[in-house]
Amino acid sequence: MPTPTPRTGAVALVESPVQLLNVLEWAHVHPPAIPAARDGAAPVSPAPGQTGPATPLTVVVLSPSDPTSRGQLRRMAELARDEGAVVRWYDSRGERGGLLRTALSLAPLLLRVRHLVIGDPFSRLVQVMLPLCRAKELTVVDDGTATMEFTEILTKGGRLVRWHRSGRRRSPVDAAFGLFASAARRRLTPRKRGRVELFSAMPATPPPGMALRTNRFAWTRSRFGPPHVLDGTDLIGTSLVETGVVDPERYFAVVASLATRHGAKRYFAHRREAADKLHRLATETGLEIVRPDLPLELVARRGPIGRTVLSFPSTVVHTLPLALAGTGVDIAVCDIDQEWLTAAASPRAHTFLTDITTSARSLHNLNDADDPSPV
Repeated sequence: MPTPTPRTGAVALVESPVQLLNVLEWAHVHPPAIPAARDGAAPVSPAPGQTGPATPLTVVVLSPSDPTSRGQLRRMAELARDEGAVVRWYDSRGERGGLLRTALSLAPLLLRVRHLVIGDPFSRLVQVMLPLCRAKELTVVDDGTATMEFTEILTKGGRLVRWHRSGRRRSPVDAAFGLFASAARRRLTPRKRGRVELFSAMPATPPPGMALRTNRFAWTRSRFGPPHVLDGTDLIGTSLVETGVVDPERYFAVVASLATRHGAKRYFAHRREAADKLHRLATETGLEIVRPDLPLELVARRGPIGRTVLSFPSTVVHTLPLALAGTGVDIAVCDIDQEWLTAAASPRAHTFLTDITTSARSLHNLNDADDPSPV
């Protein structure tokens, strides 16, 4: 009697620590994806009509080149392995032909996978991989605020391009990847054959036909905390200066004002913030700079964390209220003034950032940092 062919379960393509966190959150509410491993429970049985044992979730890490992101990803990969996932690490950037070698290496896996989970539909790496995949089920997990852009583009049409890049002139490389972006948009658009799901904690409205499952950070809350809550205020940094959206001098002035008015002591840096910028912030404001070794949702849930947390418009104003539910931590958000933006910022920048804060205040009843614009 021939040996049954094992099913290929879910495969996740991730490029950032937050994406991998949200894959683990998805797997927590999608039991067949990861068999219980830590408590010795038996693996999940195959569904009716299928042969062979269910295989665990396979996480394919398409590693970024940024050292901080890589470090956080390695820590997240350890947590994924603890949960029973298989992790495959690929260094696809920085080497000539790296993308092609990665695509060829992953082709056999992608051709037979039943359920594909992706963290960044805007990624060129992911867009190149999608044509190799014949999965009947596709799930898109949050890659931060990009989820709001993604659903809007699918609903209205257009190129899969991030909001902070939409005002820039297209390069020859952009044009060359345009075909892959168009194919990716079609593949991710709900159709009669196959199922497309969005797993999100963001206020995103999926297009007709796309299933929506809400991410409530159940895995994070069950795995970590509750945290020790400190008296005082913590401030969460942003990479809007690094992406060319906010003027650096305006940002330094705002952070100094917030730290003084609210008595903030610690500044949790975004993983993309530049070292020289953080050094200047520490020197001019006296803030203790904290470089998180995991996504902020996990760091805050582990604690210690300030009783008040101040943030600029970003993903965390929607995710931290869920991760810190019931802990007594107050979260306040600071608006980005139009005058703080650079001349190179996308025309959509201010509207998009305002939408983030407005929706967070409405959905999570957040406080207003109420910081006046610096002179």
